[in-house]
Amino acid sequence: MPRISELKDINFDGIENPYIPPENLKISKKLSLHKEFDANVDPVTHEVIRHNLWQINEEHGSTIQRLSGSPVAMYALDLNPSILTEEAEFVYFGPYMQYMSGVTDTQIKWTMEYRSENPGINEGDMFIANDPWVGAAHQQDVMLLCPIFYEGKLFCWIANCLHQYDIGGITPGSFCPSAESVFDEGLMLPPLKIIENYEVRRDIEAVYLRSSRKPNLVALDFRAQIAGNTTARDRIRELLDRYGPSIVKGVMRKIIDDSEKSYLAKMDSLPDGEWVDRTYIEACRPGDRRTHRVIIGLRKEGSHLTFYNDGSAPQEGAMNATYSGWRGSIMVALNELLCWDQYFAVGGALRHVTFDPTPGTLNCANYPASVSTAPIQSMEISLYPAYNVLSKMIYPNPNLRKDIMCIGGTSQWPATLFRGIDQWGEQYGYLLIDPIGGAIGAFSSADGINTGGQSRTPICQLPNVEHTEQNFPILFLYRKELTDSGGAGKFRGGLSAESCFIPNNTALITQDTLSSGNAIPTSSGLMGGYPSTTNAYKFMTDSDVKKHLTESNMPDDFSQLSGKKVELQLRQENFEQKPDDVYAVRWSGGGGFGDPLKRDPKKVLEDVDNFAVSQSAACDIYGVVLDETGQLNTVETESLRQSRRDKRIDRTRKITRKGTVVVDISESLQICSDSEGSFFACSNCGMDIASTDKNYKEQCVQEKRTFNEVNPLIGQPEIFIDDSVEYRSFCCPGCGALFDNEIALSSEPILWDIKPALVK
Repeated sequence: MPRISELKDINFDGIENPYIPPENLKISKKLSLHKEFDANVDPVTHEVIRHNLWQINEEHGSTIQRLSGSPVAMYALDLNPSILTEEAEFVYFGPYMQYMSGVTDTQIKWTMEYRSENPGINEGDMFIANDPWVGAAHQQDVMLLCPIFYEGKLFCWIANCLHQYDIGGITPGSFCPSAESVFDEGLMLPPLKIIENYEVRRDIEAVYLRSSRKPNLVALDFRAQIAGNTTARDRIRELLDRYGPSIVKGVMRKIIDDSEKSYLAKMDSLPDGEWVDRTYIEACRPGDRRTHRVIIGLRKEGSHLTFYNDGSAPQEGAMNATYSGWRGSIMVALNELLCWDQYFAVGGALRHVTFDPTPGTLNCANYPASVSTAPIQSMEISLYPAYNVLSKMIYPNPNLRKDIMCIGGTSQWPATLFRGIDQWGEQYGYLLIDPIGGAIGAFSSADGINTGGQSRTPICQLPNVEHTEQNFPILFLYRKELTDSGGAGKFRGGLSAESCFIPNNTALITQDTLSSGNAIPTSSGLMGGYPSTTNAYKFMTDSDVKKHLTESNMPDDFSQLSGKKVELQLRQENFEQKPDDVYAVRWSGGGGFGDPLKRDPKKVLEDVDNFAVSQSAACDIYGVVLDETGQLNTVETESLRQSRRDKRIDRTRKITRKGTVVVDISESLQICSDSEGSFFACSNCGMDIASTDKNYKEQCVQEKRTFNEVNPLIGQPEIFIDDSVEYRSFCCPGCGALFDNEIALSSEPILWDIKPALVK
């Protein structure tokens, strides 16, 4: 097994498989590990301690949330705590911003290898770290690592990560969209001992705070993290005193072993194969009008999974993520689709997972690439396609199929970075948190959840408008869910929303946009489902908003205002919003699952009644006909739907092979086998499509449509990018069933997304 690479000239090239067996972990002889455990803890004691450990981790996170002065912690819950063994295997990581914990284990292993000799790891120590080439998602995500000792031996680790308010860089708030390298961004700290023998080292803290425009707030963030670690450390020591270290360690081992058994059972029920997803990021720097390809691949061989990104675009501009961000993002999807039943205990599964990225790509960038904007671009674009490849992998098992989840809202975060002088005359810099309201994508058996948050942050919450107005000099005109924003499908994706505001009690706000997913939908549907809306910025100067307010007429839609509309670009910097200027931000919704023509017409009628779907979209997208009174016309609906299926049929094609069904691999596609081998077939009409060693899509009836044909809120890509983009649909030539869709540059080949292991 390869080991984590050394830190050379503060350049961590940690691109190898991060799972290091305990016997291969290199540490100083000065550090003694507690490895003894009771393998026969009685079931009642096990359950008591297991749940206690989960609650300790939860209390750890809530302590940080309550004590931090930052709205990022309080409202966005942009933090996460973890518990790990003495050798840095995950016991639990928390239900906050999960990708933050994705590389806690590798960072602790690095600390054990390169800090256990000098300066040493001892009781009462804590290590601070935010170096993205060691383990941070980006520089703002500051991690605090805390060893817990018992009777002189390192018993376990606890750690937390918190997005801090400002740690330097060329832009207030430390998101630096125009940065060309890491040297334009905030301070980077490889693991440093900042607390020694229970005392904060003031010299290290002074260096850390010196880079910040808001050192007092960052100092408060830091102390909230100390409090979180201290609380968790005290609680675990109480467990050790009550039950003894061998029993507590035995429970930790069994949590990991049980998660491994659960994972292996799932793998045993699934066929081998390879699945690939392709998507795009737009605009890597101000003025860029290109698209940048992102590939996520998954290979299953027995119980082993390998994730790769080969084919992704080269690193460039300020959109990149390091290996840490890529691996942490994928672990969110892995955790939620395969380990949710184990209380987010992902450690056992990681024993059988390899992360094999290509260095120098935008989602595995080499030092010294700019990475401060990674979480809202390259990490999101790595996370959400992972749901697609994992969902296709687990579909063959009917019991796991219900866990499928389509891509959700803010698959690219439409960041609004605003700064200036606030209502108290003080300098501030921040980003609008509202898009965390997100949307949950459709499931394989149910609709998604409207503004249901983000799946990567299971307990996230949309901040109250009043809280944002209290903290910053803005006044909201409205915040509302958007009709048609969810992806259409047999099951509809959750709706997203739009926030609209003006400056308040300040002369102006200086804004930056920082987004992708405005030209090309990134919340794609799955297995025939359609994409959600794209992100959008709306900006109007010299509006009549004050006239509306004077007349007690609060606008509830941007279209009700008059003024000069300005088309904002995706990385437009330093534009000013004055009190008469109106700014609105729309974020993407959840992708749909399955062919929209299969959606129950009664559900479409309910959607129209509930303003989730417009009456025009009901007809144009779902093929549902409503009469003048808004009632369902069943006969015309079925006729319209059948006529659309008929247009997809290739009447020159005939069934030439019939075999035994081996496995269902998607909503309308299965693998069959006959004397000649295995082949793809339509599960609706039995039409044989292609041998399994071929790309079945190339033998389908193909349709090309404009984006607003599949979602009426999607705008015109050419406003933001120069590349030509296509929406491709792949249908059964026999019955017109919609197998799948893909979004691609016109110059790109058809994606070969499913490669099953050949049936012998």
